Amino acid sequence: MSPQDVAAKVGEQVGTSEWVEMTQERINQFAEATGDHQFIHVNEEAAKMTPFGGTIAHGFLTLSMIPYLTANSDVPRVDGIKMAVNYGGNKTRFINPVRSGKRIRGHWKMLEMTEKRPGQWQQTMEITIEIEGEDKPALICEWMTMYFV
Repeated sequence: MSPQDVAAKVGEQVGTSEWVEMTQERINQFAEATGDHQFIHVNEEAAKMTPFGGTIAHGFLTLSMIPYLTANSDVPRVDGIKMAVNYGGNKTRFINPVRSGKRIRGHWKMLEMTEKRPGQWQQTMEITIEIEGEDKPALICEWMTMYFV
């Protein structure tokens, strides 16, 4: 799609990803990568004693799944991209923990698509990460991407 075609979708729900399991192995790998070894994430026995009843994914792990979920979604893609960069996030809220073994998927709503200068577009999406079988999502955020076409 052209950037203008994508911009015409402002206000619309524009995509849903496939489900992906948040495995304990993925949680442990994230703990290794970040140095965040808090027991609630990596110690299955100790985590059983908490109100969660087991280990949970790091909130930032859930947030960092956005690129993977986007790649495995039907979110409209801008044609002719030379480069895309993360520009930042607004209003990120971790609403519900993702328990190890649960599946998550993303939902995207187009909030803004603005041409900042010729060939440079700033896109803002509301992204909701759903947890399979749960009433409340894991997180909701506004995420901005800068596209160069």
